[in-house]
Amino acid sequence: MRIGDALARIDPSAELFLVGGVVRDLVLGAPASHDLDLATSARPRQTERALKAVGGKVFNLGEKFGTIGAVFDSEGTRTVVEITTYRAEAYEPGSRKPAVAFGRSLADDLARRDFTINAIAQDPRSGELIDPFDGQLDLQRGVVRAVGSAPERFQEDPLRLLRGVRFASRLGFQIESVTARAIIESASALATISRERVRDELERTLLGPAPARGIALLCELGLAEFSLPDVPRLRGTEQEPGYGRHKDVFSHTLQVLDRTPPRLALRWAALLHDIAKPATKRVERGKVTFHGHDRKGERMARHILADLHQPSELIDRVGRLVGLHLRANAYEGLWTDSAVRRFVLEVGDDLIEDLLALSRADVTTGRVERRAAIARSVAELEARIRELRTQEDFARIASPLDGLDLMQLFERGPGPWIQPIKDQLKEMVIEGELAAGDKEAAAPIARALYAELGLDDRQPRSGATPL
Repeated sequence: MRIGDALARIDPSAELFLVGGVVRDLVLGAPASHDLDLATSARPRQTERALKAVGGKVFNLGEKFGTIGAVFDSEGTRTVVEITTYRAEAYEPGSRKPAVAFGRSLADDLARRDFTINAIAQDPRSGELIDPFDGQLDLQRGVVRAVGSAPERFQEDPLRLLRGVRFASRLGFQIESVTARAIIESASALATISRERVRDELERTLLGPAPARGIALLCELGLAEFSLPDVPRLRGTEQEPGYGRHKDVFSHTLQVLDRTPPRLALRWAALLHDIAKPATKRVERGKVTFHGHDRKGERMARHILADLHQPSELIDRVGRLVGLHLRANAYEGLWTDSAVRRFVLEVGDDLIEDLLALSRADVTTGRVERRAAIARSVAELEARIRELRTQEDFARIASPLDGLDLMQLFERGPGPWIQPIKDQLKEMVIEGELAAGDKEAAAPIARALYAELGLDDRQPRSGATPL
Protein backbone atom coordinates (compact mmCIF):
# COMPACT_ATOMS: atom_id res chain seq x y z
CA MET A 1 0.00 0.00 0.00
CA ARG A 2 1.49 3.31 -1.11
CA ILE A 3 0.17 5.13 1.97
CA GLY A 4 2.01 2.70 4.23
CA ASP A 5 5.24 3.27 2.32
CA ALA A 6 4.85 7.04 2.57
CA LEU A 7 4.07 6.81 6.29
CA ALA A 8 7.10 4.57 6.86
CA ARG A 9 9.35 7.20 5.28
CA ILE A 10 7.97 9.80 7.72
CA ASP A 11 8.04 7.49 10.75
CA PRO A 12 9.76 4.10 10.28
CA SER A 13 8.13 2.75 13.44
CA ALA A 14 4.56 3.66 12.40
CA GLU A 15 1.96 0.89 12.14
CA LEU A 16 -0.97 0.93 9.72
CA PHE A 17 -3.93 -1.50 9.59
CA LEU A 18 -7.24 -1.79 7.77
CA VAL A 19 -10.04 -1.89 10.35
CA GLY A 20 -13.81 -1.88 10.78
CA GLY A 21 -16.43 -2.57 8.17
CA VAL A 22 -14.04 -3.06 5.25
CA VAL A 23 -12.36 -5.99 7.05
CA ARG A 24 -15.68 -7.41 8.23
CA ASP A 25 -17.08 -7.35 4.70
CA LEU A 26 -13.86 -8.83 3.33
CA VAL A 27 -14.17 -11.80 5.70
CA LEU A 28 -17.83 -12.20 4.67
CA GLY A 29 -16.84 -12.21 0.99
CA ALA A 30 -18.79 -9.03 0.23
CA PRO A 31 -17.81 -6.86 -2.77
CA ALA A 32 -14.73 -4.71 -2.22
CA SER A 33 -15.49 -1.26 -0.83
CA HIS A 34 -14.07 2.03 -2.09
CA ASP A 35 -14.37 3.51 1.42
CA LEU A 36 -11.40 2.43 3.51
CA ASP A 37 -10.90 2.89 7.25
CA LEU A 38 -7.42 2.48 8.68
CA ALA A 39 -5.89 2.74 12.12
CA THR A 40 -2.34 3.89 12.77
CA SER A 41 0.12 4.55 15.55
CA ALA A 42 1.16 7.75 13.76
CA ARG A 43 -0.13 11.11 14.90
CA PRO A 44 -2.59 13.08 12.69
CA ARG A 45 0.01 15.51 11.32
CA GLN A 46 2.15 12.57 10.15
CA THR A 47 -0.87 10.89 8.59
CA GLU A 48 -1.75 14.07 6.74
CA ARG A 49 1.76 14.36 5.31
CA ALA A 50 1.65 10.73 4.12
CA LEU A 51 -1.71 11.16 2.38
CA LYS A 52 -0.53 14.30 0.60
CA ALA A 53 2.68 12.56 -0.44
CA VAL A 54 0.73 9.94 -2.42
CA GLY A 55 -1.54 12.47 -4.12
CA GLY A 56 -4.62 12.37 -1.91
CA LYS A 57 -6.99 15.33 -1.72
CA VAL A 58 -6.84 15.69 2.03
CA PHE A 59 -9.74 16.76 4.21
CA ASN A 60 -9.55 17.13 7.96
CA LEU A 61 -12.35 15.31 9.79
CA GLY A 62 -11.17 16.65 13.10
CA GLU A 63 -7.57 16.47 14.13
CA LYS A 64 -8.53 16.45 17.79
CA PHE A 65 -10.40 13.20 17.15
CA GLY A 66 -7.36 11.81 15.38
CA THR A 67 -8.96 11.29 11.96
CA ILE A 68 -7.58 12.55 8.65
CA GLY A 69 -9.29 11.72 5.36
CA ALA A 70 -8.37 11.86 1.70
CA VAL A 71 -9.99 11.25 -1.68
CA PHE A 72 -8.21 9.43 -4.49
CA ASP A 73 -9.53 9.55 -8.05
CA SER A 74 -8.10 7.00 -10.47
CA GLU A 75 -9.51 5.95 -13.85
CA GLY A 76 -13.05 6.97 -12.97
CA THR A 77 -12.96 5.31 -9.55
CA ARG A 78 -13.14 7.36 -6.39
CA THR A 79 -11.72 5.92 -3.19
CA VAL A 80 -12.22 7.63 0.18
CA VAL A 81 -9.62 6.84 2.82
CA GLU A 82 -9.93 7.77 6.50
CA ILE A 83 -6.99 7.14 8.81
CA THR A 84 -7.42 7.40 12.57
CA THR A 85 -4.69 7.43 15.18
CA TYR A 86 -5.07 4.57 17.65
CA ARG A 87 -7.71 5.50 20.16
CA ALA A 88 -8.38 4.71 23.77
CA GLU A 89 -11.45 6.87 24.15
CA ALA A 90 -12.30 8.42 27.49
CA TYR A 91 -16.07 8.87 27.71
CA GLU A 92 -17.70 11.31 30.05
CA PRO A 93 -20.99 10.08 31.57
CA GLY A 94 -23.93 12.11 30.29
CA SER A 95 -21.90 13.69 27.50
CA ARG A 96 -23.56 13.79 24.07
CA LYS A 97 -20.20 13.25 22.36
CA PRO A 98 -17.31 11.01 23.37
CA ALA A 99 -14.03 12.53 24.47
CA VAL A 100 -10.97 11.06 22.81
CA ALA A 101 -7.57 9.99 24.06
CA PHE A 102 -4.94 8.51 21.77
CA GLY A 103 -3.98 4.89 22.43
CA ARG A 104 -0.56 3.30 22.25
CA SER A 105 -1.28 0.08 20.37
CA LEU A 106 -3.58 -1.72 17.97
CA ALA A 107 -4.82 -3.78 20.92
CA ASP A 108 -5.94 -0.56 22.65
CA ASP A 109 -7.73 0.53 19.50
CA LEU A 110 -9.58 -2.75 18.88
CA ALA A 111 -10.56 -3.05 22.56
CA ARG A 112 -12.45 0.24 22.40
CA ARG A 113 -14.58 -0.81 19.39
CA ASP A 114 -18.25 -1.68 19.64
CA PHE A 115 -18.76 -5.25 18.39
CA THR A 116 -16.41 -8.15 17.79
CA ILE A 117 -17.30 -8.29 14.10
CA ASN A 118 -15.96 -4.73 13.79
CA ALA A 119 -12.85 -5.38 15.91
CA ILE A 120 -10.87 -7.27 13.28
CA ALA A 121 -7.82 -5.65 11.69
CA GLN A 122 -5.80 -6.59 8.62
CA ASP A 123 -2.22 -5.80 7.73
CA PRO A 124 -2.59 -4.32 4.21
CA ARG A 125 0.85 -5.57 3.17
CA SER A 126 0.82 -9.18 4.39
CA GLY A 127 -2.96 -9.71 4.48
CA GLU A 128 -2.66 -11.10 8.03
CA LEU A 129 -5.81 -10.77 10.15
CA ILE A 130 -5.57 -9.62 13.77
CA ASP A 131 -8.64 -10.82 15.65
CA PRO A 132 -8.23 -10.71 19.44
CA PHE A 133 -11.98 -10.93 20.20
CA ASP A 134 -12.99 -13.82 17.89
CA GLY A 135 -14.86 -11.61 15.48
CA GLN A 136 -14.34 -14.13 12.66
CA LEU A 137 -16.03 -16.82 14.71
CA ASP A 138 -18.98 -14.52 15.40
CA LEU A 139 -19.23 -13.79 11.68
CA GLN A 140 -19.39 -17.53 11.02
CA ARG A 141 -22.06 -17.98 13.70
CA GLY A 142 -24.05 -14.93 12.56
CA VAL A 143 -23.83 -13.18 15.93
CA VAL A 144 -23.55 -9.53 16.99
CA ARG A 145 -21.63 -9.49 20.29
CA ALA A 146 -20.17 -6.55 22.19
CA VAL A 147 -16.42 -6.31 22.70
CA GLY A 148 -15.58 -7.10 26.32
CA SER A 149 -18.17 -5.80 28.78
CA ALA A 150 -21.39 -4.97 26.90
CA PRO A 151 -22.72 -2.54 29.56
CA GLU A 152 -19.42 -0.65 29.48
CA ARG A 153 -19.42 -0.45 25.67
CA PHE A 154 -22.93 1.01 25.65
CA GLN A 155 -22.21 3.37 28.53
CA GLU A 156 -19.21 4.69 26.58
CA ASP A 157 -21.37 5.60 23.59
CA PRO A 158 -25.12 4.82 23.67
CA LEU A 159 -25.35 5.20 19.89
CA ARG A 160 -23.90 1.71 19.81
CA LEU A 161 -27.31 0.45 20.94
CA LEU A 162 -28.75 1.47 17.58
CA ARG A 163 -25.67 0.32 15.68
CA GLY A 164 -26.13 -3.19 17.06
CA VAL A 165 -29.65 -3.29 15.68
CA ARG A 166 -28.46 -1.99 12.32
CA PHE A 167 -25.79 -4.67 11.97
CA ALA A 168 -28.19 -7.42 13.02
CA SER A 169 -30.83 -6.34 10.50
CA ARG A 170 -28.39 -5.65 7.67
CA LEU A 171 -26.46 -8.93 8.05
CA GLY A 172 -29.38 -11.10 9.15
CA PHE A 173 -27.54 -11.89 12.42
CA GLN A 174 -28.81 -12.59 15.92
CA ILE A 175 -27.82 -10.34 18.82
CA GLU A 176 -25.97 -12.43 21.41
CA SER A 177 -28.00 -12.87 24.60
CA VAL A 178 -25.70 -11.01 27.01
CA THR A 179 -25.39 -8.14 24.53
CA ALA A 180 -29.17 -8.08 23.99
CA ARG A 181 -29.80 -7.94 27.75
CA ALA A 182 -27.33 -5.07 28.08
CA ILE A 183 -29.11 -3.21 25.25
CA ILE A 184 -32.45 -3.54 27.04
CA GLU A 185 -30.95 -2.36 30.33
CA SER A 186 -29.16 0.56 28.67
CA ALA A 187 -31.99 1.71 26.37
CA SER A 188 -32.77 4.87 28.33
CA ALA A 189 -29.22 6.13 27.66
CA LEU A 190 -30.38 6.99 24.13
CA ALA A 191 -31.94 10.09 25.67
CA THR A 192 -28.42 11.49 26.14
CA ILE A 193 -27.61 11.23 22.42
CA SER A 194 -28.25 14.11 20.06
CA ARG A 195 -31.32 13.65 17.89
CA GLU A 196 -29.20 14.13 14.78
CA ARG A 197 -27.03 11.11 15.64
CA VAL A 198 -30.13 9.04 16.42
CA ARG A 199 -31.72 10.14 13.13
CA ASP A 200 -28.67 9.22 11.08
CA GLU A 201 -28.48 5.75 12.59
CA LEU A 202 -32.21 5.14 12.11
CA GLU A 203 -31.91 6.09 8.47
CA ARG A 204 -29.08 3.65 7.89
CA THR A 205 -31.36 0.93 9.23
CA LEU A 206 -34.34 2.09 7.15
CA LEU A 207 -32.28 2.10 3.96
CA GLY A 208 -30.82 -1.35 4.63
CA PRO A 209 -31.91 -4.61 2.99
CA ALA A 210 -34.18 -5.65 5.89
CA PRO A 211 -35.69 -2.48 7.44
CA ALA A 212 -38.65 -4.32 9.01
CA ARG A 213 -36.33 -6.55 11.03
CA GLY A 214 -34.48 -3.47 12.25
CA ILE A 215 -37.68 -1.74 13.39
CA ALA A 216 -38.92 -4.95 15.03
CA LEU A 217 -35.65 -5.22 16.98
CA LEU A 218 -35.87 -1.58 18.06
CA CYS A 219 -39.26 -2.35 19.58
CA GLU A 220 -38.29 -5.73 21.09
CA LEU A 221 -35.22 -4.27 22.82
CA GLY A 222 -36.97 -1.16 24.13
CA LEU A 223 -34.97 1.23 21.95
CA ALA A 224 -37.97 2.54 20.01
CA GLU A 225 -39.35 4.13 23.18
CA PHE A 226 -36.37 6.49 23.12
CA SER A 227 -36.04 6.95 19.36
CA LEU A 228 -39.46 6.42 17.70
CA PRO A 229 -41.93 6.24 20.61
CA ASP A 230 -45.07 6.29 18.44
CA VAL A 231 -44.10 3.14 16.54
CA PRO A 232 -44.41 0.56 19.38
CA ARG A 233 -47.97 1.81 19.95
CA LEU A 234 -48.95 0.23 16.65
CA ARG A 235 -48.58 -3.19 18.25
CA GLY A 236 -51.88 -4.77 19.20
CA THR A 237 -54.00 -2.33 17.19
CA GLU A 238 -56.00 -4.82 15.15
CA GLN A 239 -57.06 -3.99 11.61
CA GLU A 240 -60.05 -6.33 11.83
CA PRO A 241 -61.71 -7.58 15.04
CA GLY A 242 -61.09 -11.19 15.98
CA TYR A 243 -58.18 -11.81 13.62
CA GLY A 244 -55.40 -11.76 16.20
CA ARG A 245 -52.00 -10.10 16.18
CA HIS A 246 -51.12 -11.19 12.65
CA LYS A 247 -53.58 -8.55 11.46
CA ASP A 248 -52.39 -5.74 13.71
CA VAL A 249 -51.18 -2.41 12.36
CA PHE A 250 -47.59 -3.05 13.47
CA SER A 251 -47.18 -6.27 11.47
CA HIS A 252 -48.87 -4.63 8.48
CA THR A 253 -46.47 -1.67 8.71
CA LEU A 254 -43.46 -3.97 8.75
CA GLN A 255 -44.73 -5.73 5.64
CA VAL A 256 -45.22 -2.42 3.85
CA LEU A 257 -41.76 -1.25 4.90
CA ASP A 258 -40.03 -4.30 3.43
CA ARG A 259 -42.04 -3.99 0.19
CA THR A 260 -40.89 -0.44 -0.64
CA PRO A 261 -37.78 0.49 -2.66
CA PRO A 262 -34.88 1.92 -0.58
CA ARG A 263 -35.60 5.63 -1.08
CA LEU A 264 -35.38 7.66 2.11
CA ALA A 265 -38.68 9.59 1.99
CA LEU A 266 -40.52 6.49 0.80
CA ARG A 267 -39.15 4.30 3.59
CA TRP A 268 -40.09 6.92 6.20
CA ALA A 269 -43.56 7.19 4.69
CA ALA A 270 -43.95 3.40 4.75
CA LEU A 271 -43.02 3.34 8.44
CA LEU A 272 -45.35 6.22 9.35
CA HIS A 273 -48.27 5.84 6.91
CA ASP A 274 -50.57 4.28 9.53
CA ILE A 275 -49.00 5.95 12.57
CA ALA A 276 -52.32 7.59 13.56
CA LYS A 277 -54.42 4.41 13.49
CA PRO A 278 -54.22 3.76 17.26
CA ALA A 279 -55.50 7.30 17.89
CA THR A 280 -58.31 7.13 15.33
CA LYS A 281 -59.50 3.54 15.83
CA ARG A 282 -63.25 3.11 16.29
CA VAL A 283 -65.50 0.04 16.20
CA GLU A 284 -68.80 0.79 14.51
CA ARG A 285 -71.36 -2.00 14.17
CA GLY A 286 -68.68 -4.61 14.56
CA LYS A 287 -66.40 -3.05 11.95
CA VAL A 288 -63.09 -1.36 12.71
CA THR A 289 -62.64 2.11 11.24
CA PHE A 290 -59.77 4.58 11.23
CA HIS A 291 -61.50 7.67 9.85
CA GLY A 292 -59.10 10.54 9.26
CA HIS A 293 -55.96 8.53 10.06
CA ASP A 294 -54.37 9.80 6.85
CA ARG A 295 -54.75 13.48 7.77
CA LYS A 296 -53.87 13.00 11.43
CA GLY A 297 -51.03 10.72 10.36
CA GLU A 298 -49.59 13.48 8.22
CA ARG A 299 -49.51 15.82 11.21
CA MET A 300 -47.90 13.15 13.40
CA ALA A 301 -45.32 12.26 10.76
CA ARG A 302 -44.30 15.89 10.39
CA HIS A 303 -43.93 16.20 14.17
CA ILE A 304 -41.88 12.98 14.46
CA LEU A 305 -39.49 14.03 11.70
CA ALA A 306 -39.17 17.57 13.01
CA ASP A 307 -38.22 16.11 16.40
CA LEU A 308 -35.44 14.22 14.64
CA HIS A 309 -34.26 17.51 13.09
CA GLN A 310 -34.96 16.38 9.54
CA PRO A 311 -34.63 18.95 6.74
CA SER A 312 -37.88 20.70 5.83
CA GLU A 313 -37.91 19.24 2.30
CA LEU A 314 -37.94 15.67 3.63
CA ILE A 315 -40.55 16.50 6.28
CA ASP A 316 -42.80 17.95 3.61
CA ARG A 317 -42.33 15.05 1.21
CA VAL A 318 -42.99 12.37 3.82
CA GLY A 319 -45.92 14.34 5.25
CA ARG A 320 -47.55 14.58 1.83
CA LEU A 321 -47.03 10.88 1.16
CA VAL A 322 -48.62 9.93 4.48
CA GLY A 323 -51.52 12.34 3.98
CA LEU A 324 -52.21 11.08 0.45
CA HIS A 325 -51.46 7.39 0.86
CA LEU A 326 -55.11 6.31 0.47
CA ARG A 327 -55.71 8.23 -2.75
CA ALA A 328 -54.21 5.89 -5.37
CA ASN A 329 -55.94 2.81 -3.99
CA ALA A 330 -59.26 4.65 -4.37
CA TYR A 331 -58.77 4.74 -8.13
CA GLU A 332 -61.56 3.30 -10.26
CA GLY A 333 -61.29 2.65 -13.97
CA LEU A 334 -64.21 4.99 -14.57
CA TRP A 335 -62.08 8.05 -13.78
CA THR A 336 -62.06 10.53 -16.66
CA ASP A 337 -58.84 12.00 -18.00
CA SER A 338 -59.67 15.18 -16.12
CA ALA A 339 -59.98 13.19 -12.87
CA VAL A 340 -56.54 11.67 -13.47
CA ARG A 341 -55.10 15.14 -14.19
CA ARG A 342 -56.67 16.45 -10.99
CA PHE A 343 -55.16 13.55 -9.04
CA VAL A 344 -51.66 14.28 -10.40
CA LEU A 345 -52.03 17.99 -9.60
CA GLU A 346 -53.24 17.22 -6.08
CA VAL A 347 -50.36 14.85 -5.42
CA GLY A 348 -47.68 16.77 -7.32
CA ASP A 349 -45.85 15.34 -10.31
CA ASP A 350 -42.69 15.02 -8.19
CA LEU A 351 -44.43 12.68 -5.74
CA ILE A 352 -46.37 10.37 -8.04
CA GLU A 353 -43.74 7.66 -8.36
CA ASP A 354 -43.26 7.33 -4.61
CA LEU A 355 -46.99 7.48 -3.89
CA LEU A 356 -47.74 4.68 -6.35
CA ALA A 357 -44.90 2.61 -4.89
CA LEU A 358 -46.35 3.15 -1.41
CA SER A 359 -49.83 2.22 -2.66
CA ARG A 360 -48.57 -1.05 -4.14
CA ALA A 361 -46.69 -1.90 -0.94
CA ASP A 362 -49.73 -1.04 1.21
CA VAL A 363 -51.75 -3.97 -0.13
CA THR A 364 -50.93 -6.76 2.34
CA THR A 365 -54.33 -8.40 2.68
CA GLY A 366 -54.35 -12.19 2.81
CA ARG A 367 -57.16 -12.30 0.24
CA VAL A 368 -55.35 -13.04 -2.99
CA GLU A 369 -58.15 -11.86 -5.26
CA ARG A 370 -58.38 -8.48 -3.52
CA ARG A 371 -54.61 -8.06 -3.62
CA ALA A 372 -54.57 -8.80 -7.34
CA ALA A 373 -57.51 -6.47 -8.03
CA ILE A 374 -55.86 -3.51 -6.27
CA ALA A 375 -52.53 -4.24 -7.97
CA ARG A 376 -54.27 -4.16 -11.36
CA SER A 377 -56.04 -0.94 -10.44
CA VAL A 378 -52.83 0.84 -9.40
CA ALA A 379 -51.05 -0.44 -12.52
CA GLU A 380 -53.87 0.90 -14.68
CA LEU A 381 -53.70 4.30 -12.99
CA GLU A 382 -49.93 4.39 -13.51
CA ALA A 383 -50.39 3.53 -17.20
CA ARG A 384 -52.96 6.29 -17.65
CA ILE A 385 -50.69 8.85 -16.02
CA ARG A 386 -47.84 7.72 -18.26
CA GLU A 387 -50.05 8.03 -21.34
CA LEU A 388 -51.25 11.51 -20.41
CA ARG A 389 -47.65 12.57 -19.80
CA THR A 390 -46.84 11.79 -23.42
CA GLN A 391 -49.58 14.18 -24.50
CA GLU A 392 -49.09 17.07 -22.10
CA ASP A 393 -46.82 18.59 -19.50
CA PHE A 394 -48.53 18.41 -16.11
CA ALA A 395 -46.30 21.22 -14.83
CA ARG A 396 -47.94 23.56 -17.38
CA ILE A 397 -51.50 22.85 -16.26
CA ALA A 398 -52.48 26.29 -15.07
CA SER A 399 -54.70 29.18 -16.00
CA PRO A 400 -53.65 30.56 -19.43
CA LEU A 401 -53.99 34.05 -17.91
CA ASP A 402 -51.93 34.89 -14.85
CA GLY A 403 -52.61 37.71 -12.42
CA LEU A 404 -50.74 40.29 -14.50
CA ASP A 405 -52.67 39.28 -17.62
CA LEU A 406 -55.99 39.71 -15.81
CA MET A 407 -55.02 43.09 -14.33
CA GLN A 408 -54.12 44.33 -17.81
CA LEU A 409 -57.27 42.85 -19.35
CA PHE A 410 -59.60 44.54 -16.86
CA GLU A 411 -57.42 47.55 -16.06
CA ARG A 412 -57.59 46.82 -12.35
CA GLY A 413 -55.06 46.56 -9.59
CA PRO A 414 -54.23 43.40 -7.62
CA GLY A 415 -56.81 41.95 -5.27
CA PRO A 416 -58.89 38.88 -4.31
CA TRP A 417 -60.99 39.28 -7.48
CA ILE A 418 -58.20 37.61 -9.53
CA GLN A 419 -58.17 34.18 -7.88
CA PRO A 420 -61.71 32.94 -8.73
CA ILE A 421 -61.15 33.71 -12.43
CA LYS A 422 -57.79 31.92 -12.45
CA ASP A 423 -59.33 28.94 -10.65
CA GLN A 424 -62.15 28.66 -13.18
CA LEU A 425 -59.76 28.90 -16.13
CA LYS A 426 -57.46 26.28 -14.60
CA GLU A 427 -60.44 23.98 -14.05
CA MET A 428 -61.26 24.28 -17.75
CA VAL A 429 -57.67 23.31 -18.61
CA ILE A 430 -57.96 20.27 -16.33
CA GLU A 431 -61.22 19.29 -18.01
CA GLY A 432 -59.61 19.60 -21.43
CA GLU A 433 -61.91 22.44 -22.49
CA LEU A 434 -59.10 24.99 -22.81
CA ALA A 435 -55.42 24.71 -23.74
CA ALA A 436 -52.98 25.74 -21.01
CA GLY A 437 -51.23 28.37 -23.14
CA ASP A 438 -54.19 29.66 -25.15
CA LYS A 439 -54.46 33.25 -23.89
CA GLU A 440 -56.55 34.33 -26.88
CA ALA A 441 -59.30 31.78 -26.19
CA ALA A 442 -59.10 32.45 -22.45
CA ALA A 443 -59.69 36.22 -22.69
CA PRO A 444 -63.41 36.18 -23.68
CA ILE A 445 -64.05 33.41 -21.14
CA ALA A 446 -62.41 35.56 -18.46
CA ARG A 447 -64.64 38.51 -19.44
CA ALA A 448 -67.75 36.33 -19.17
CA LEU A 449 -66.62 35.04 -15.76
CA TYR A 450 -65.87 38.59 -14.63
CA ALA A 451 -69.43 39.65 -15.45
CA GLU A 452 -71.00 36.46 -14.12
CA LEU A 453 -69.23 36.80 -10.78
CA GLY A 454 -70.32 40.44 -10.47
CA LEU A 455 -66.78 41.63 -9.97
CA ASP A 456 -67.54 45.08 -11.49
CA ASP A 457 -69.25 46.05 -8.24
CA ARG A 458 -66.63 44.64 -5.85
CA GLN A 459 -63.55 46.81 -6.36
CA PRO A 460 -62.77 50.12 -8.07
CA ARG A 461 -60.74 50.15 -11.28
CA SER A 462 -57.08 51.00 -11.03
CA GLY A 463 -56.67 54.73 -10.47
CA ALA A 464 -60.41 55.36 -9.84
CA THR A 465 -61.59 57.24 -6.77
CA PRO A 466 -64.27 55.38 -4.77
CA LEU A 467 -67.41 57.36 -3.97
